[in-house]
Amino acid sequence: MTRNLKIVVTGASGFVGKNLRKFLAKNNIDVVSISRNNFKKLKNETKIITKNYDEKIILPKIKNASALIHLVGIGKQTVENDYSLINHEFTKKIINICKKARIKKIVFNSGLGVSKNTTLGYFISKYKAEQEIIHSELDYTIFRPSYIVGKNDLFTKYLKSQIKKGTIEIPGSGKYSIQPIFINDVSKIILKSVLEKQFKNQILDLVGPNSITYEKYVTDFSHNSGTKIKKISLESAYYNAISNPKSKFGVDDLNLLVGNFKGNYNKLEKLSKMKFQSIHEVLKSGILL
Repeated sequence: MTRNLKIVVTGASGFVGKNLRKFLAKNNIDVVSISRNNFKKLKNETKIITKNYDEKIILPKIKNASALIHLVGIGKQTVENDYSLINHEFTKKIINICKKARIKKIVFNSGLGVSKNTTLGYFISKYKAEQEIIHSELDYTIFRPSYIVGKNDLFTKYLKSQIKKGTIEIPGSGKYSIQPIFINDVSKIILKSVLEKQFKNQILDLVGPNSITYEKYVTDFSHNSGTKIKKISLESAYYNAISNPKSKFGVDDLNLLVGNFKGNYNKLEKLSKMKFQSIHEVLKSGILL
């Protein structure tokens, strides 16, 4: 089924990229992994390090690959790297690379809550990237993920750092819901989207089977750690996000957190024919700690 399959992964050194590459390696799939940052090479893997995703370096090694998984993106802007540049314009470059390399399939991680009616800069850039892919004439699968959680995702690292300090701060009421999905399930469904025809030209919410309030998530995550839970006003949280460059939450991070975005899990489950781990099982197992 996976014989003669070659998959290209951009953003290979990121959290999703690392876990996806490990999963593909376990399934004996040839992978061409591309990143701006250095990373440890796995079996059956071709490693490419290039700051500017130089076509002269990339194209000879990815020609006629089965698919390209595009994972490059940012969730927090800087003067050097803004949403439009990385999330939108860079996606245009990747589409062009696919065409030059005669790669017919692209899989893209967008964001839960992306729509043509959005007013958020992050979502606007992701929506524009989606449109570039939709109109590219490539076979595509676009995933709109909620929080993708695993042992070393950024969200989990943040909560662990708060536990070390003895207090986890919750912006606002904490009653808003999130719909996390476990990284192992994400890796499985990305491979499915390459192998199975029903994923062709689909846009799917990449969410777990259960919604959970942020307060409940934090409480269950820190269970038995003796960590205090402290609620802070949204005004304070946003002020810190705006004024403190070292803030763990950016403005758009807070917008995404309190936005109460819900995904269509039933469609995802029906199309994939997978049973996804519930976030309650994941938290109870302690696998994130």
